[in-house]
Amino acid sequence: MPRIKSALALSIATLATGFLVGACNDTSNPNGGNAGSTTTGNGLKIGTLLPTTGDLASIGQQMAGSVPLLVQTVNACDGVNGQPVTLVEVDDQTDPRAGAAGMTKLATVDKVAGVVGSFASSVSTAAISIAVPNQVMLVSPGSTSPAFTEKAQKGDFKGFWARTAPPDTYQALALAQLANQKGFKRVSTVVINNDYGVGFERAFVQAFEKLGGTVINKNKPVRYDPKAQTFDTEAAAAFAGKPDAVVAVLYAETGSLLLKTAYQQGLTEGVQILLTDGVKSPTFPEQVGRGSDGTYLLTGALGTVPGSDGKALADFNKLWQEKKGGSPGEYAPQAWDAAALLVLAAQAAKENTGVGISSKIREVANAPGTEVTDVCEGLKLLREGQDINYQGASGNVDVDANGDVVGVYDVWTVGGDGKITVIDQVSPQ
Repeated sequence: MPRIKSALALSIATLATGFLVGACNDTSNPNGGNAGSTTTGNGLKIGTLLPTTGDLASIGQQMAGSVPLLVQTVNACDGVNGQPVTLVEVDDQTDPRAGAAGMTKLATVDKVAGVVGSFASSVSTAAISIAVPNQVMLVSPGSTSPAFTEKAQKGDFKGFWARTAPPDTYQALALAQLANQKGFKRVSTVVINNDYGVGFERAFVQAFEKLGGTVINKNKPVRYDPKAQTFDTEAAAAFAGKPDAVVAVLYAETGSLLLKTAYQQGLTEGVQILLTDGVKSPTFPEQVGRGSDGTYLLTGALGTVPGSDGKALADFNKLWQEKKGGSPGEYAPQAWDAAALLVLAAQAAKENTGVGISSKIREVANAPGTEVTDVCEGLKLLREGQDINYQGASGNVDVDANGDVVGVYDVWTVGGDGKITVIDQVSPQ
């Protein structure tokens, strides 16, 4: 999926808002009442732009619960700048056009100061072109394309962009290290043709070659159209040449069809499948399916995903268990931290605006300052005029000048029962 240019995204958003608002669901304020534009007062208003439907829904649904939980927590400890926080939730449908429409609504109708989103890099590309001119702070919990770093370095975002998941330059290095450790010398790649897939592919090729490996389809990369219905040609091309492993950078819905096609064509025999964060959800092995003997086709596949090792992780998991039951899914800690940074920065700025949040978000995320893992403790210290250094659930969330953080990566595998388990951790060096 090609990157949407700013002017095009804005025009699409303006046209699309009218017919897509029905899909952009305002949700109830955790303190009662509607969380949409009917809210009164000048309290902090934030939004979410996350995929609860579409190609990334299986992961988006796991992370969507974090922000309402954060807002409930904050409002139970006196809110921000003396007033409750209001939340407006939008489903971006894993679609840049829907994301642009949703972002336009959040910025111009709901007039939010900050947004947690999006997850897909292609959607965030569309959204940021609307957020910046409207001075809305966008903090993504999962858009990992290296393109955002490059644009931030050029000053395109004017400080209205950050993310709590590290860019794929780091995950690509982690996956290249994993492939090298496993002894794979010749690999090929197949990726979704959008910012995420192509950016990851380029970073992986560079990292793997530096480690002495060969990407056998480097000059003829396989990039699949996310709107395609069949993937026979792409599967055959990705597994051609008998590689030791195939690095597959996919989204779950379409990626499952591609891998199922490869298995049905008998292409996967003796080839290690290496996956990434875009498909790590409990339902993905079932989506790919089982063989005639009932064994999951993905058995033995390996993958990487941004891990969570923050000082606040244990408390976050405990709160999730108490409020929702079970364990939070992938990227839920990153979404919690993104929302936490928005509210802490607004309190530090003493104003509920995107400009205020943008001016203080790095200050509350980084040293110096008192280290805090509890968002309510952080708000209290800020009210007292003290400096803080927020330590998140996903990590220390030290946000650099480009809006990036550095993280660790979990290594995961699929068992014969279809269950995904984390078996190791790797830090990009």
